[in-house]
Amino acid sequence: MLSPSLEDYLEEIYRFSLTNDVVRVTDIAACLDVSLPSVSSAIRKLSRDNYLAYRRYKEVALTDKGKRLGRFLVERNRILQDFLRMIRSECDVSAEAEAMEHYLTLPTIRSIENLVNFMNVHPEWYQKLIEHFTERKSAGKGLMNGYDQA
Repeated sequence: MLSPSLEDYLEEIYRFSLTNDVVRVTDIAACLDVSLPSVSSAIRKLSRDNYLAYRRYKEVALTDKGKRLGRFLVERNRILQDFLRMIRSECDVSAEAEAMEHYLTLPTIRSIENLVNFMNVHPEWYQKLIEHFTERKSAGKGLMNGYDQA
């Protein structure tokens, strides 16, 4: 298993490769807002584990193994973002999904995926869920932020 940091690099390399013919270290550094040495270190590790094919001063190419995992990482992130939008979370959806994806287990993410799918297939139940959310919010129910209370 890769560390969360290496997963982030591979995920972004995969995303970048979907719309660009060539992926360079500088592209990844700009995309992730990290230093070139950080990218180079991550690329060496990913290359050593056969996720990437890379030669110094050349472009980065995903191996089949890297493409499979990259596709999974992007899909996992999409599922979590869809879930956060579905439950109408009042958060930075992208940042929240990023935080969640590294700590939730695959069985939990599959369950979230099933829930999102169910709500998409059964919009009448999704509407009931949204009505429930609205009623609870109107009644002032739900977890309150203990840090904001004196």
